[in-house]
Amino acid sequence: MSYNNEITRKILKHVRRLEIGTDRLLDDQLIGAYKSIFKGQGIDFEEVREYAPGDDVRTIDWNVTAKMDRPFIKKFKEERELTMMIIVDMSGSMDFGSSRSKREIATELASLFAFSANKNNDKVGLILFTNIVEKLIKPDKGRKHSLRIIRDILFHKPAGNGTDFVGTLGYVNNILKRRSIIFIISDFATDEMNQKSDDMIRALKLTDRHHDLVCVKVNDPRETFIPNVGILTLEDMETGEILEVDTSNKTSIRRYTKLMQEREEYFCDRLNKAKIDVLSLSTDEPYVKSLENFLHARKKRRG
Repeated sequence: MSYNNEITRKILKHVRRLEIGTDRLLDDQLIGAYKSIFKGQGIDFEEVREYAPGDDVRTIDWNVTAKMDRPFIKKFKEERELTMMIIVDMSGSMDFGSSRSKREIATELASLFAFSANKNNDKVGLILFTNIVEKLIKPDKGRKHSLRIIRDILFHKPAGNGTDFVGTLGYVNNILKRRSIIFIISDFATDEMNQKSDDMIRALKLTDRHHDLVCVKVNDPRETFIPNVGILTLEDMETGEILEVDTSNKTSIRRYTKLMQEREEYFCDRLNKAKIDVLSLSTDEPYVKSLENFLHARKKRRG
């Protein structure tokens, strides 16, 4: 068997394993949650008609009403077909993981989302990004298309190294002309208070204004807790910066742990205040139940 054939066989094996696992989870737990929350929420403008008693006053078209000197409302029709865009952070920090990498978790989550869309005959697309938009797969339907999305996440080799949320979300807003469901999967690794962080929050708010946005934040326990292993050499996987830490210094470790926990809480609090849905997951815990609980809570919150 040639080298290229061996690589292809391994890729297909990975993708098939994810497809089988995803199908089992969707059949048992998650597909109903997806249907109840997202299906049928998209609407397209159809026409205007004269207001009738009992109509929702929020649908009044004030421009037409002023011209005709009597109230008219906008009439909408429900979209049966939705579009989902999965946006995955491929920066260096996503390769980190004490048991499983954040990128591995992101791939499995993307599989769930893609096959959920496929089972409901919805279109699904993919954007991979670092400090640049690495790859775009335009939204389409079908099992073959969903498998391509999973394959590309698994085996894409990033050209960039940092993370540019603002540029990526601007790109998304330009290419998606209709309201879509957007899942952005990332560790959202930024300093808790700086201009870059503020710009990212503004970009997320703008995207959420035009689309149905869900931020999925993937964390690893070693980012908030470091065990006592003596002198530890750490490397920033995006900048390459090297830092030596004395893990036997309890005061320094407590300070570090507190800082990282506060950073996590601060980020989630900012998204909550902006009314952007955020789901925080850890690489060392099963994510299916957390995702299911999140979807049900989201449905209850939105009525």
